[in-house]
Amino acid sequence: MLEKLISYLSQELDIPADSITRDTTFESLHLDSLDTVEMLMDLEEELGVDLELEEKLNTIGELADFIESKLD
Repeated sequence: MLEKLISYLSQELDIPADSITRDTTFESLHLDSLDTVEMLMDLEEELGVDLELEEKLNTIGELADFIESKLD
């Protein structure tokens, strides 16, 4: 899942994938809450799962873990 998120963000933000790690924060990528909601909607559609966030996630790794928990 982490690789999928990194690929998605790399394409959407037009930045090199190798500049994004598990510890990269959404803030450092300059993603606001609207950007995050749009990303989650795209991922929900692609994965066929509801990704309603219950708490604020700060890093790409936290989001990857959250999505994986929803896929189980």
